[in-house]
Amino acid sequence: MSPRITMDELHPFKVTYITNPTQDKLRKLALEHTPAVVKTAYGSLNKITFNKARKAQFTYIVAAESDAGRYSGKTIDLESAACLVESVRKYVEEQGTLIDIQGYEGLGPRAVGVQWLYTLDIANVAAMQQILSFPREMVETKEQLARPFEPSFRLVMTPALEAKGMPGGQAMLVDLDNWTTYVIGADYFGESKKGALRMLNEYTYQRGGLTLHAGAKAVTIGGKTVTMAILGLSGTGKTTTTFSKQGELTQPIQDDMVTLWPGGEISITENGCFAKTYGLTEESEPVIYAGTLDPSAWTENVYVDEKGKFDFSKGRLTVEEIKRYHDILLATKVPAGNVEKFIRGEVKIDEVVNQYDIPADGWDFLVWAQNGRSIIPMKAIKNAADLHKIPPLRYMGILNRDEGPDAAYPGIIRFASPEQAGGYFMLGETTKTSAAGKERGRTRSPFTQPFFPQQNGLQPKRFAELVATMPGVVCWAMNTGWIGGDALDVKAGKALKVKIPHSSAMLEAMLKGEVVWKKDPDFGYEIVDVDSPANTALLAKVPAEILNPVLFFSKAGRMDEYRAWVEKMLKERREFLEKYAVDPVIVRSVCAACG
Repeated sequence: MSPRITMDELHPFKVTYITNPTQDKLRKLALEHTPAVVKTAYGSLNKITFNKARKAQFTYIVAAESDAGRYSGKTIDLESAACLVESVRKYVEEQGTLIDIQGYEGLGPRAVGVQWLYTLDIANVAAMQQILSFPREMVETKEQLARPFEPSFRLVMTPALEAKGMPGGQAMLVDLDNWTTYVIGADYFGESKKGALRMLNEYTYQRGGLTLHAGAKAVTIGGKTVTMAILGLSGTGKTTTTFSKQGELTQPIQDDMVTLWPGGEISITENGCFAKTYGLTEESEPVIYAGTLDPSAWTENVYVDEKGKFDFSKGRLTVEEIKRYHDILLATKVPAGNVEKFIRGEVKIDEVVNQYDIPADGWDFLVWAQNGRSIIPMKAIKNAADLHKIPPLRYMGILNRDEGPDAAYPGIIRFASPEQAGGYFMLGETTKTSAAGKERGRTRSPFTQPFFPQQNGLQPKRFAELVATMPGVVCWAMNTGWIGGDALDVKAGKALKVKIPHSSAMLEAMLKGEVVWKKDPDFGYEIVDVDSPANTALLAKVPAEILNPVLFFSKAGRMDEYRAWVEKMLKERREFLEKYAVDPVIVRSVCAACG
């Protein structure tokens, strides 16, 4: 038994379809039907969700039990999936109406048609997805426009439907056979966005490409324009780095995902930006700041004060603020009893929130989630590149937001070979809080993306094959976090923060070819030679201890910590790569010092 709904029919449910409504219409629908929507002073709408991040633990690929080993994530058997799909059909037809967004991932001959279907109570997500997709008019000929839409993928989202019998009452079903994703019981926009992009991963891999969880920008240096791709997990600074300026001109291309093809060709995915807003300032990220305040933007989980203005750095909430958000908190499944206890003064915030502002279970509402997002149309992004004319890809990098007492990842690294780059891209290392703001600690995610359905060990192999067709490409990595500690240690003078100006200066020097590199004796990749007079200009902008962290640990009398970190990293990296059956040549390029 397999899920019954296929791509053979454009409108498979017996309901009224609102097809490609205007943004104004979607705003009206959101205000009328979507819970926990707040008007802002900027003319936009802000949705507060009960899920504050994607739920990978509730995501399942539909597969026969005998095929489960083919995939990178959890699977669900065909019969169980079919029952859930049937519950979606019954629920949707009881509701009677679906919003039907028809558009494309990408432009030109590589564009892939997608249909997104939403119940009315998630109209805000329909609007956000419409912004990020390319309309039919930008992709199709007049003859194609005159015919019914022919999508390659479909996504159906029903946030109020409980996935009965499933953990958490939620299920994201990935039906690769029918190119359809069902988002059941979740209201977070990322489930819609990544649902289609997960399908794109499979689609492009089957056709010889590799979809990267990466931003991209066109950079003009010395009159020559090239494309740079930046990989990174959520929270590592991928969007920030994508929008930072280097050279004479920097033009954003994409902020989240691109596909790499032979010869360095890249194809794009989205017609806008999905940016994190926590800590956003006009000074640090002027493009994203201006776009977020644009009336055409939509926001999700951004704190809005009593005047309707955004507070991008909101942390702990006061009793008065909890009172003002009372109804919204209850609408987003916050424990009502805990809300009332806090308002009555029976529980003080310091009793349930620690020094890192991480709440105890059940008290998350006392600290505003750091995963606020803005969805900005490309037309609202200053100096955006011409998406029809993308320069050749010449630089690919990965970001690691290193944090903690053993944070020793160099400020910037150049990889010595495509195999070494593929290995580190496969590692996908960072030390971070989760999108929801609670989990801490070092993590690894293959190619920085949990959206590749097949076995993850296939990614570095495909990457190496593609890089072999790209002579002269430069692969690099950058630390966007700390050296020797965290934010509290910086205040105490015990650690260093890699700041946005540091990152920008390191990228600028690399792009200009002004860096003199040397081989790191422990890992074999190349780091900045801080003793070379040729690097004096870079050292004036970036501390030597960031460029070569062993100097920091040596000066602090903490070399035992550094040596322990080296041994730990070499061992863990080898184990991680071998767990995914990565090509031994790639493993050796990363772990040559492992023996």
